[in-house]
Amino acid sequence: MKDNPASWLRKLDDALWAFRTAYKTPTGTAPYELVYGKNCHLPFEIEHRAYWALKNCNPDLITAGEKRMFQLHKLDEFLHQAYENSRLYKARTKVWHDMKLKIRKEFKHGNKVLLFHSKYKFKQLKLRSHWLGPYIVKHQYPSGYVELYGKDGKTFTVNGHRLKLYHEEDNDPREELTPFFPKE
Repeated sequence: MKDNPASWLRKLDDALWAFRTAYKTPTGTAPYELVYGKNCHLPFEIEHRAYWALKNCNPDLITAGEKRMFQLHKLDEFLHQAYENSRLYKARTKVWHDMKLKIRKEFKHGNKVLLFHSKYKFKQLKLRSHWLGPYIVKHQYPSGYVELYGKDGKTFTVNGHRLKLYHEEDNDPREELTPFFPKE
């Protein structure tokens, strides 16, 4: 594709065929098998199977109908099993993802917080702080959103994951720093 980007159209059919016939972990099968109820066969395999089918053809329509009904029931069971595999895979993935989440932060009314500045800048200064504020918490909702007072007195709502507590420095001008000299 690097030589000629326009050649993607010629390779699209092969890429789709590879995707549709590849084994997928969530469902435990290939998408082709879900749609058609059987594994895909390459053309030389189809020719061999067609010859085998003609040789072993069953002309009895009642037996053939029962066999087809059995195949349809088997396909329903197969689709149900793929659905269950997908559901279990999603449940395991959710548990794994939830383990990685940070614990939700709790803020109280009146707390001072800093807001993470997440806007993408092309030329961001190296020494510029990524935190804006401080802002004052008005209310925290159970869903994790926090309502803040802006610098102009207006309120706005942000996601609680973008906040951290602001700790003010308590510098008392009366305190004098005494130098520390180690004993010899």
